[in-house]
Amino acid sequence: MSTTDEQGIRSCVSCGINIAGTNAARFKCPDCGKQIYRCAKCRKQSNLYECPDCGFTGP
Repeated sequence: MSTTDEQGIRSCVSCGINIAGTNAARFKCPDCGKQIYRCAKCRKQSNLYECPDCGFTGP
């Protein structure tokens, strides 16, 4: 699952929802440095995420 589509819409890497206008987190993958976006709900629930570039997983 991509964190952005062709129009540059950002989505949560865990659940895929559009994060525009939400209290989302933006951070770089600890392994490869790719920008990752997560929605507040997935962060609060500690849902796992996977980097779409290198496959790194985290809570």
